[in-house]
Amino acid sequence: MGFVGIICVIFCVFGGFVLNGGHLRVVFQPFEVMIIFGAAIGGYIIGNPMTTVKMGVTKSINALLGKGKSKKDYVELLQLMFQLFQIFRKDGPQAVEKHIEEPNSSEIFKAYPAFLKNHHAVDFLCDTMKITLSADLSQYDVDDLLDQDIKVLHEEEHAAQHAIQNMADGFPGLGIVAAVLGIVHTMGYLDQGASTIGEHVAAALIGTFLGVLACYGFIGPIALKMKNDIDSEGRYLMVMKAALVSLQRGAPPLVCVEFARRSIYMSDRPTFEEMDNATKDVKKAA
Repeated sequence: MGFVGIICVIFCVFGGFVLNGGHLRVVFQPFEVMIIFGAAIGGYIIGNPMTTVKMGVTKSINALLGKGKSKKDYVELLQLMFQLFQIFRKDGPQAVEKHIEEPNSSEIFKAYPAFLKNHHAVDFLCDTMKITLSADLSQYDVDDLLDQDIKVLHEEEHAAQHAIQNMADGFPGLGIVAAVLGIVHTMGYLDQGASTIGEHVAAALIGTFLGVLACYGFIGPIALKMKNDIDSEGRYLMVMKAALVSLQRGAPPLVCVEFARRSIYMSDRPTFEEMDNATKDVKKAA
């Protein structure tokens, strides 16, 4: 959907300009683009550690291409956890250990490829089950441990999101920088007549236009989408946390996934009947 929004912005802004009698050749100012975007990228690199720079780029691409979590994703997550918890309760820790030690080789995890691609989620689930199998932890210890994990992950990802947002906020100012340089350049043509001066002033003003457009039409919305994606991923981890804490409390697998189901926002939450059917499918497959 990100690219649909970009196309909409481009079509409406430049299409409206053309329909009003404007000429696109006036807007095409590659040196203004070089000044604005070059300075923005340079400032982004100066102001952030390389890990944040790389994460910001990755998260920006994912914001444009990703669709976020859906009800199907949550149903598959609940099915996966129910299946693992069933094995844990029926056959003991040793039976489930081989699956969480090598999730990429596990037939259970392979049945849920969307989850398996989510490395954060895989590590979150498997590492938690590993420590609960190898150490005597209370439900409160697990609760605190998972809260800490989610907090650290969010801080790192939000640092990347804030870096992109700060870059977006700087675009209008950089647009003014480009416009001022354009006006300075225009001063050398004061003896060339009104037509030439007007053309150069128009080119200079394009810098301000591009800076504001980049901020509010492109980079700012991408930063907002990054924030929403991070919050969505955080909710996904919170759902797993609810199930894992319930498991440590000694609740049966069905109750564990019910705690998890109740942690899902209503817009994506499967109904009790849908979850009941999903768990029955797992039992049949087993």
